[in-house]
Amino acid sequence: METSSTHVDAMLASEPSGSLGGRVAVVTGGGSGIGRAIAAAFARAGAQVVIAGRGGDRLRLVAEDLGPAVHPVVADVTDENDVRRLFDEATRRAGAIDLLVNSAGAFAGGVVDDLSLTEWRTVMEVNVTGTFLCAREAFRHMRLRGGRIINVGSIAGSRARAHSTAYAASKHAVWGLTQALALDGREDGIAVSCLNPGNTAVERRADAVAHAGRPEGPEPMMDPEQVARLALLMATVPADVNLLEATMLPVAQSYLGRG
Repeated sequence: METSSTHVDAMLASEPSGSLGGRVAVVTGGGSGIGRAIAAAFARAGAQVVIAGRGGDRLRLVAEDLGPAVHPVVADVTDENDVRRLFDEATRRAGAIDLLVNSAGAFAGGVVDDLSLTEWRTVMEVNVTGTFLCAREAFRHMRLRGGRIINVGSIAGSRARAHSTAYAASKHAVWGLTQALALDGREDGIAVSCLNPGNTAVERRADAVAHAGRPEGPEPMMDPEQVARLALLMATVPADVNLLEATMLPVAQSYLGRG
């Protein structure tokens, strides 16, 4: 579906401010961009939120800014031991985990013959392996009580753009992983879904070059807060309902029919 911020505002108008009251969420990539915005939205909705990332100073500053409901934990999502520690620490600080948002991400642009193996592996490790490791650990915590996992994908997971080989491949993989996880979690009440943002004004898009590794000129953008509103909607549907896939992008962005 394609939706605008106005439509999202309308969908969320009936949501009470405490719609996540008493719940605990882990948000990876919570120190910046979409992850930070989602953490803020979840905290405002009443959740205790554990934000994870590799930059300890940044995480602490974000937690101080967002308030006492947000707890920073330094962790590398590509490291199996770090992921286990993250979930153990999240449980110790905030309680049993109800929600996971896999928002940590990496990008490498450029034409394929200029893409190094190191760049390829970095994107795949963060976007795919990191999502797998965190989801696997979340399953171990949610098996007996249910829960919800939201994987942050991309519109690149269905329609690739030029000069984005590693990123597009990784986001296609995230969508496939989401479907497999949704099947694995169904009998235990674990809902798994994929949120696919289009152009979002995050740090790595600030120069309109970093996304694809080439000058592209100005493009329509949306604020991370709008993506966070959709994540909140996905997190607050009834426990027996799953918004399996949601695509959100600026109305003026080329998506359908884009070259």
